Amino acid sequence: MTDIPSARPTGWFQVAWSADLANGEVKALHYFGTELVAFRGNDGRVRVLDAHCQHLGAHMGHGGCVVDNDIQCPFHGWMWNGDGRNTHIPYHDKPNRVRRVRAWPVTERNDSIYIWHDSAGRPPGWEVPEAFPALGSHVARVEYFPLTAPARSLHARVHVHPQVIAENAVDPWHFRFVHHTSIAPVVLRETVEGANWQSKVGFGRRWSDGVDRPEDTSNTIEILWSGIGVSFNGEVTAEGIRVIAICPTPVDDTTTDIFATYWIDKDNGRHDERLAQAKLALPDDIAIWEHQKYMDPPGLAPSEAAGFRRLRTWATDFYPGTAHSDPDAAVAPA
Repeated sequence: MTDIPSARPTGWFQVAWSADLANGEVKALHYFGTELVAFRGNDGRVRVLDAHCQHLGAHMGHGGCVVDNDIQCPFHGWMWNGDGRNTHIPYHDKPNRVRRVRAWPVTERNDSIYIWHDSAGRPPGWEVPEAFPALGSHVARVEYFPLTAPARSLHARVHVHPQVIAENAVDPWHFRFVHHTSIAPVVLRETVEGANWQSKVGFGRRWSDGVDRPEDTSNTIEILWSGIGVSFNGEVTAEGIRVIAICPTPVDDTTTDIFATYWIDKDNGRHDERLAQAKLALPDDIAIWEHQKYMDPPGLAPSEAAGFRRLRTWATDFYPGTAHSDPDAAVAPA
């Protein structure tokens, strides 16, 4: 009844912010139960490899350095390019053309660094969206404050599966009890297009009829999930517009790092005050997720059943080669 989905889902997952890696810098990472090394070449492009040199196994994230656009192992100076090929052995006239370090597909956008994970080793099946245009013209046309360090929050080693976080997109009722809103929002729209799940919710009496008026964005949240590793919320509040990225990345079979990024629009000023307000909600969710047990199927009220069913059915596409239980949930009688 409680089989949790695989902790090795397919998709794009954030592993750092762009600001974490300057040209020539190296960063040790650990995701999907694997030691990794990220480095930015002097050409400005980020590469991510498995961390251990294929010579004698030294960890290149600890003491390795960038030479031109390659990473050099700290143990014997062997150099590896972004494709995982050995390019130079300092005391030999030819590189080792047989041994390879696994290279991970990398995308850098939205001030963030993402890697593609697929247990079957398949190439990327879709692109990471550009957050602002993907959330709508009302979000894209606004100018935002630069992304400062306080606007980037890493919640490390949380005991939660990424799919549990994605299910917040179809769970309006938790707002009253977790975030202490006076009323629950209304789900106005849910659409699925390939790897993308997009929805719109509205707060307040103007949305009580449940009718989506596309031209009206007041007191709404536009939610986009690209796979179950990348999400963006475009929130229109009385204080202005803010965009929040919540990106969960599995560390191992039981824990997830949650990268939270906050962009605050310039039109309404008061950056620090509004940033602090925007950051209040996620810790409330984490306090629940940290101790939550995944229920499959869950016992749902009739008003929430359809959304959960659709999202769980959509999410099964990100677990290739694994067995899944019936996504239909047990629904309480009306």
